[in-house]
Amino acid sequence: MKNVTVLNPSVLTLGFGEMTEIKYLYAVISLIFYILIIFCNVTVISTISLQKRLHEPMYTFIAALCINGLFGSSAFFPNLFFNLLQERQTISYIGCLTQIYCIHMYMGWELTILAAMGFDRYVSICRPLRYHSIMSMKMVLKLVIAACLYNFILFSTHFALTVRLPLCDSVILKIYCDNWSVVRLSCIDTTLNNIYGISITVAFIGFMPVLIMASYIKILIVCLQSSKATREKALQTCSPHLITLINYMFDVLFEIILHRYKPSMLSYEVRVAMSVQFLTLPPLLNPLIYGLKCREIRVRITQLFQKKSKTRIS
Repeated sequence: MKNVTVLNPSVLTLGFGEMTEIKYLYAVISLIFYILIIFCNVTVISTISLQKRLHEPMYTFIAALCINGLFGSSAFFPNLFFNLLQERQTISYIGCLTQIYCIHMYMGWELTILAAMGFDRYVSICRPLRYHSIMSMKMVLKLVIAACLYNFILFSTHFALTVRLPLCDSVILKIYCDNWSVVRLSCIDTTLNNIYGISITVAFIGFMPVLIMASYIKILIVCLQSSKATREKALQTCSPHLITLINYMFDVLFEIILHRYKPSMLSYEVRVAMSVQFLTLPPLLNPLIYGLKCREIRVRITQLFQKKSKTRIS
């Protein structure tokens, strides 16, 4: 049996590689991205919170999506920014585990919230007369709690399986910590982790989109049998959700592809771009998509800024 040296390092080295050559430029870019994400998401969340007319199920889910975007980006950008300002790009083992937990919870919540939004759109279009009785705020709260618990239970088990692993290396190939990057540093057999990891992927990437597509198939059937006005309403309310879902699924697909192939087979720039898309694009684009496509949010945001401008002038 081959002897292995268990390190269990307290500090892990991140794979910034060629980024360090122009690290200050990347630091500025990451800071700009983070500020934009905070501004866009906080604007949408504040608008929905302050405007009573937006206290409806659909807008509550949009606010939850924006809150999750802030949560996920905050688990990534601050550490990225400060690491780019350092001579050595490292992260403590505890910090790495914390980042893993936050990023994976963000990934799961994003998809479960989108699934809840798909159900909301189904009820709105296919059961319009019963919409307010079905989609009460009590039901919305139940859906949000169920989305959180579903994600919490599935990933907490996966996380516990990772924490138990002894590590024989301290170099992570990515610029942030994720579950697989730590598992591949282990000295022992990780078959259990791999099997459970595949199960979670199916539970999220397989099951949730199927639920959403089932809702949209029923919506499509109703639209084909309805008037032009109904079809236009469906398109107006469903298009932001579909754009958000497609954007997120493509970004996650890139991340899965990166796991499936050896990182050394891809250029460094491609690896970095593929590995950070799901952490940068959805949190930035989601509030922009809903802010631009949803007329009610767009109008309320304009009114909110106009009100603030008048207050300052007076």
